[in-house]
Amino acid sequence: MTTRNGMSQFFTSLSAFINSDAEDHFPLKFFTFLRDHDVLKFNLPAKNIRTILILNLLREVGRKHLSGGRILEGHFNVVQLIKAFASSVQLSRWSEDLAEQKLFGVWNTQGTDGVEITDQGNGTFRLTGCKTFCSGADFIDRPLITAQWTDSPRKGWQMIILSGEKARLVKSDPEFWHPLGMKGSVSYRMNFTGILISGEDLLGQPGDYYRQPLFSGGAIRFAAVQLGGAEAILTEAQRVLKLSNRTGHPFQQSRIAEMTFLVETGRLWLTKAGSLADDSFVNDSGSAKLVAYANMTRTVIERICLKVMQLAEKSIGSQAFMQVSPLEQLHRDLTTYLRQPGPDAVLTSIGAYAFDQTDMINLWNLKDE
Repeated sequence: MTTRNGMSQFFTSLSAFINSDAEDHFPLKFFTFLRDHDVLKFNLPAKNIRTILILNLLREVGRKHLSGGRILEGHFNVVQLIKAFASSVQLSRWSEDLAEQKLFGVWNTQGTDGVEITDQGNGTFRLTGCKTFCSGADFIDRPLITAQWTDSPRKGWQMIILSGEKARLVKSDPEFWHPLGMKGSVSYRMNFTGILISGEDLLGQPGDYYRQPLFSGGAIRFAAVQLGGAEAILTEAQRVLKLSNRTGHPFQQSRIAEMTFLVETGRLWLTKAGSLADDSFVNDSGSAKLVAYANMTRTVIERICLKVMQLAEKSIGSQAFMQVSPLEQLHRDLTTYLRQPGPDAVLTSIGAYAFDQTDMINLWNLKDE
């Protein structure tokens, strides 16, 4: 599917796919469809897939199913972390799981009862505590979590990937998850207390999860899924306006025009972000630059999505908020998904980076530009 023709064929099939999963359930039928098209092994660690291809895939999936896109983005995130930090033995084992299209996911968020890892002194380690907003919940085959070391010479946050039998021991709390939108992401609270793991489950060294540019640079992936949601809103707004014979009104034309160039602007940001990501990893062009550009990309695309929602709702009117309208769920899902952590810190970090530069005109050029 990594060829241009293969991706084109998949996007055609994706466009024709009919979502029939219940909104508040894990999208089983949708992920069966994704597996049937080998999507879960799209970016195997041994492959060198260009970042823009991953972003385009996530954008297209997000346009069809935002909750499914959120879960798939987490899966792709784990693949990147495995590629960066796994030992050769781990790489072989987890690559086999990926080739079998096991579903991976990242669960990092937690409350006051967060996950801790304790060395038992016999080659095993004990987990205690919970994670929150665990997208995919019981349907994730190989969850990656972070845990704080206790009673050990090691300090900091340790990445852990649970194997299938250990993942099945995690206790889920569906009552945690009663959101406005993104219900299908089933982002439950998960309890890991009492689970014993071994050294082969530990990924990388303490603190590796937060290493840049992988940590902040990954924001371009969820931004791609979000932009897919804005594209879905644009498509549905155009369909409704054509169906109701309102395309000749100049105000409707101006609003659809603005939505169109906003969405295209988002695509251009993703294209440049993908190029900078590849340039950063291939040519070591600087993680600070990539982090700043990724933060700009997520910020701009958030604003694009909010504006597209506003314009669509103004164009369609109260009909857009009726449950029979696809726009109603798109509005709830995208509104919820846009609430990513640290938006203020992201914005000020961009400004701090800009103030540190001496050439503001060519700041974002690639090496060959």
